[in-house]
Amino acid sequence: MRVKETKLKGCFALEPKVFEDNRGYFFESFNQNNFNKLIGQNISFIQDNESFSSKGVLRGLHYQRGEFAQAKLVRVIKGKVLDIALDIRKDSETFGQYVSLELSEENKNQLFIPRGFAHGFIVLSDTAIFSYKCDNFYNKEAEAGIIFNDKNLNIDWQLNESDFIVSEKDLILPKLEKAIL
Repeated sequence: MRVKETKLKGCFALEPKVFEDNRGYFFESFNQNNFNKLIGQNISFIQDNESFSSKGVLRGLHYQRGEFAQAKLVRVIKGKVLDIALDIRKDSETFGQYVSLELSEENKNQLFIPRGFAHGFIVLSDTAIFSYKCDNFYNKEAEAGIIFNDKNLNIDWQLNESDFIVSEKDLILPKLEKAIL
């Protein structure tokens, strides 16, 4: 597996080694020892989540606050998404900056998003199955988010906003400057 730290400290793009032949393919999607060694941290994932969405569905930008903050390892099983990690660590040199990475069933790439980041994605294919590991359990009282179209963030979601399908809950999220971090 190849690992490259993004411009945001602690956030890593991972590219697995895929073995293909006339039968199909095989790759190791996760190995705890190798993962921790490659990113130089000791992360223990305790919860796996999966979502199915149609083209234009935008989920995010979400995060968990305080002791319930979560690091995530995300990937796409079927389809293609544009994945966004937004640095919301107040003491970070890259506070308010984001990285975007196309994740798909073809490239099998993954993104590690450390605690202190908001996360979201938009589905670029007809449908997508999105999977992520978390290092902390979900807690409803700690959930928070930032509106996807905050002009100060200037995120290019690669689709026209008129084609977005966004939940009622995500449509009322605050801008970064008003978010409770």
